[in-house]
Parts: sequence; C-alpha cells; structure tokens
Amino acid sequence: MSLGFINAGYNVLASFDNWEPAIECYSRNFDHPIYNEDLSDVTSITSQLRAINQDTPIDIIMGGPPCQDFSHAGQRTEGDRANLTASFAKVISNIAPNWFIMENVDRALKSRAYAEAREIFKTAGYGLTETILDASQCGVPQKRKRLFVVGKLHAEDGFIMDELTSKLSKTRMTVRDYLGNSLGIENYYRHPRNYNRRGIFSIDEPAPTVRGVNRPVPKGYPGHSGDPVTVSDNLRPLTTKERSLLQTFPESFELVGNKTNQEQMVGNAVPVNLATYVGNAVKEYINKAINLDYKKVSNG
Repeated sequence: MSLGFINAGYNVLASFDNWEPAIECYSRNFDHPIYNEDLSDVTSITSQLRAINQDTPIDIIMGGPPCQDFSHAGQRTEGDRANLTASFAKVISNIAPNWFIMENVDRALKSRAYAEAREIFKTAGYGLTETILDASQCGVPQKRKRLFVVGKLHAEDGFIMDELTSKLSKTRMTVRDYLGNSLGIENYYRHPRNYNRRGIFSIDEPAPTVRGVNRPVPKGYPGHSGDPVTVSDNLRPLTTKERSLLQTFPESFELVGNKTNQEQMVGNAVPVNLATYVGNAVKEYINKAINLDYKKVSNG
C-alpha cells in the first residue's frame, strides 16, 4: 500500500515485513526504511513504532496481515497466518494512532480472526468503517475484491463510508482501458484453479485477480465455454512484468529476486491505484472535517 499512499500525498515513515525477498524488493524501490519483523512479535513491532513515534508522530498505521488462510485460492481454513490479524489489532491498540487502515481478502470479514481483531479495535476506542471494494471500480484493470477496514479514534462506525464509495466508477476498468494496445495481444491465458473455470481472457474486460502463481498454457487444457477464443499458438500467459502493470505498479518499479518470488510478490500486492483511491478518501474526509471546524470557528 505504500506506493499508493505516497501517490496520494502521504509521507510514509517506515515499513515492516518478514519475507526477505519482499524486503529486498521494497528497499530497491523506496527511500524510507523497511524492518524485518514478524507480525506475531507484537512487543518488538510496538517497540519499533514507539521509537519512530518519538521522532515523528505517527498519524496512520496501515497494513495487510497475510491473507492466504482466508483467500478463495487457499484452503479456506483459519490457521496461524489468520491469527496475525489479531496481532495487527494488538499493535494498533498499543500505539493508538489517530487512524489505521487494514486490507485483506473479502472473505476475512466473516472470519473468526477478524471478529477477534474487531473486538480489540472497538475496545481501543476506534470507530470502524468496513467495506469491500472492487479494484476495477477504483482505477485498476482487474476484478479484485478486497476488504478495507478504516479505523479512527472516537469516531462512529461507518464514519467514512460515503468517501469510500461515492467515487467508485460505474463502469469497470478493462485491460485495454488501462494499457491500450501495448501488450500486443487481444487475449491471454490465466491458469484456472480447476477446469470448471475459464482460462482465457480478453483485454476488453477487467483481468481476473492476479494471483501469486503464473503458468503457461498446458497441453491438456480442454477449453471452457466462457473462453473468448480457442487455444492457439499465439495464446500466452502474461509476463511477470505485465502482471505487475495490472497491479498498477509503474513501468519503472523494479522487480528483484527469482521468478517464483517475483510472481508471489506481485500476486500478494495491493494494487497501487486501489491504495491511492483509499488514501484519497481519507484525505477527503480529513479536509471536510477541517473545513467544518473552520466554519464553526468563523461562525463562533
């Protein structure tokens, strides 16, 4: 989410991750520090954040606890990684920033792990706005539904729902809308989880969710009634770089590491433009509050 919020005008002070390939890639593309910390170690992360807070007050903490245990592509069980959602909530409770933003897959909203985290947020005094956004309505050429939980100290629940939803595009962005004809193809292959699902997609529709795996067209692919074309020698999957563009990373964003790790990083990322959309919604809310306070003072 860092790049999206930077594009929306925020000053990102630091980041945390516990996967070395991601840390290396992040360091290559950003000037602010990234710390190797395990989210399950709430005490250590809290200590790091308090040290940062002494130099520059932290107004917003944002994060995306690992979502594989909730995802449609995963086993749909709640394991150790799901417990990190509660760890994130404990960090928020310890630091008590004015705002926090948590991102996860849409299924997380009804999970036991989020129910625990939600209770921690509420006990800490946060008003919560919980909404599921489709990235294709937020400037991303990809049908990717994600849960966003925006918390603000001492606010009422649902406080920022209007700002989060009023600017949603009525039409969903297609690959051609975003990339034009730069891919040099009209259709591409995206390996389905099973052959009951289609595997071929047109650039004149939003891309399906970019996942952490990317496979070539198998010799045994049987085709699907929903495929826009049949398999041919011209059909190919998107490259790792092209998939990063669907996540709305800029052409200049440098991917590092082996191909498997790059694919995983691209698939795990929050689309840049989706994060920018949320960042702009928060700014709009803050500006409205500032203007309202100014009017109260002026009329006082």
